[in-house]
Amino acid sequence: MPRPYTIPVWKNAPFIRLLIPLIAGILMQWYFTVSLPVIQASVVSFAVAFLLFYLLPESVKFRLRGLHGVIINLLFVSAGLWLSWQKDIRHDVAWYGNYYSDGSYLVIRIDEPLTEKAKSFKADGYVESIVTGNEKIYCKGKLLLYFSKDSSTPDLKYGDKIIIHKDLQRIKNSGNPGGFNYERYAVFQGIFHNVFLKSKDWSKVEGKDGVAKNWFKEFVFDARAYVLGELRKVVTAGKDELGIAQALLIGYTNDLDKDLVQAFSNTGVVHIIAISGMHLGLIYILLLWLFTKIPVVNNSKLLQVILMLACLWLFAILTGASPSVLRAAVMFSFIMAGRNLKKRVSIYSSLAASAFVLLCYNPFYLWAVGFQLSYLAVIGIVIFQRPVYNLLYIKNKLIDRVWMLVSVSAAAQILTFPACIYYFHQFPNLFLVSNIIAVPLAMLILYSAIALISFSWIPFLGVWLGKLVGGLTWVLNKTILWINSLSFSVWDQLPANILSTWLLYLIVTGFGFWMILKNKKYFWLAMFSLTGFVVHYSINKWEVANQQKIIVYNVPQHRAIDLISGSKYQFVGDSVLLDDGMLQNFHLKPARIFFQLTKRIDTFAVVFNEDLCYQFKGKKILNIQRPFNADTALLKPTIDLVIISKNPGITIAMLAAIFNCKQIVFDASNPVWKIKKWQEECDQLKIKNHSVPHSGAFVINLGT
Repeated sequence: MPRPYTIPVWKNAPFIRLLIPLIAGILMQWYFTVSLPVIQASVVSFAVAFLLFYLLPESVKFRLRGLHGVIINLLFVSAGLWLSWQKDIRHDVAWYGNYYSDGSYLVIRIDEPLTEKAKSFKADGYVESIVTGNEKIYCKGKLLLYFSKDSSTPDLKYGDKIIIHKDLQRIKNSGNPGGFNYERYAVFQGIFHNVFLKSKDWSKVEGKDGVAKNWFKEFVFDARAYVLGELRKVVTAGKDELGIAQALLIGYTNDLDKDLVQAFSNTGVVHIIAISGMHLGLIYILLLWLFTKIPVVNNSKLLQVILMLACLWLFAILTGASPSVLRAAVMFSFIMAGRNLKKRVSIYSSLAASAFVLLCYNPFYLWAVGFQLSYLAVIGIVIFQRPVYNLLYIKNKLIDRVWMLVSVSAAAQILTFPACIYYFHQFPNLFLVSNIIAVPLAMLILYSAIALISFSWIPFLGVWLGKLVGGLTWVLNKTILWINSLSFSVWDQLPANILSTWLLYLIVTGFGFWMILKNKKYFWLAMFSLTGFVVHYSINKWEVANQQKIIVYNVPQHRAIDLISGSKYQFVGDSVLLDDGMLQNFHLKPARIFFQLTKRIDTFAVVFNEDLCYQFKGKKILNIQRPFNADTALLKPTIDLVIISKNPGITIAMLAAIFNCKQIVFDASNPVWKIKKWQEECDQLKIKNHSVPHSGAFVINLGT
């Protein structure tokens, strides 16, 4: 009996065939940087070829239909190239970076309300003009502003203008192995510089010249401030409960406790406090129910669609318009528009179309973790939820509902866990249990918080709704913290790279489609991928077992050195980096996961001399962090590596007179101005040197 014919997904959802070449063009432009004349020539050439094709006779068009498809794909590749080029503000002639030089005055508009940090106030700034001498150049571009707490809170709000006279600092990565690529992240936001301002470095200016502030943006900021103010007035259960309510309702995360956020991440429910498609889906359900109860709206399908889209998009913008929320908003827009036009909408087509639209708006969303995880979760649910749900038949309706929630969580995890391991290096072992409890609670909290904002003007009702929101968030927090306290709640410090992640995806999708479609070719794909994964893992483990390294980390104002042998490491540096979990997790932990360092020991077989000179794997290392007496050195020994920390009162000439230095490393505990002077001395003496604050972490491979 012949197999029933099935329509391939790329034919049922034609936007997929347009999305793939668009993504290819975006990637090509970012990694290979095609010039504008080449992009323009390719767009014009393929567009003309596409139009000329329709002038050919029908018989010729039929024979050349394959070529026609190639032309269309190349046209969309060119479109991806052009979109990426034009989104990069560095290509704009009005970008301030084309005119700025040290010593210039900058007129900057405050582009968001100030946010309080531990040691400063932070805000996005928008450069409106540069003043050099008597010349004023109108320009544009974003940067990060940090205001010191050397005085009272700066009296600044969105739309205010300041003039600054302080040299901008280029945003750079720390260079620590495995660390977050903050420089690339900032570039994707159109931000290349930051500046730390003391009260003497800036002054507020009056006047309405320059770029006008956006009234809608101001409305959004005012609305967020109103919501936060109402929540802070009535949610009095505790700081953690208030922080969760703020994050869950409008995505405000500044008041969240870092340890609590880590607990949500460890238990696999961080998506609850990071506004995502789930929140928009809950809002959609609420609006669908609400508008069926209003007679005037219920009688007009078009009015329903308009009001629902307006509410959904307003919520998406109010919560910060993250890529995952925008994905959901665009998808709901397509689905509702299709239903209103009485068209059958393919979920794959909606997904591909929403991704296509978002990447046309901002091609850099392609690198956003939220964008990737959002689409992977939805695709996983679409493909695997029904097969997982069908594994069990449950008669009891309540238990069946619970099982349905479990199947949704499991399906979403199937395609997201390889990416989560790659980005976060952990797997929440109890994600099913935590999601069964947390998702219904989050739904109740969200609806209660919406009711609270809607009826807070009624004193009695507002107070009790505040107690309800606080009580529900307290239960949620305590439950998540309890699950997180279990020793087996999370599988942590999982190493991953691009190759292992792709192999893991091939394994998962191969076995998944084999079980669903009963096609052996997917089974063999999974088996070959599993073999490749095992080989890759074995090679990696062999490399780890034989590694011998020294890392001088880039931790501002701190000394931090790791001596590595195999999977063991000895830390040499400031004790605060062992006590402060945040500093350690941000600066040191990524590198230790990257190099698969699993055991810290107190000391290797090294020879210490008053914590100054020691030997490691045949290398003589000198770590200077205080002045020393030059008269005590009778010989001039050769030192393989000199690490200078804590700005000791020495000169390079003094050091070179005592030791034969092969290489000098200046770590991040030294002031930048002093490092520049030392480097000038090193250049004069022809001594190899490395500045950690300027060039990133120093890593030396000592071999086997």
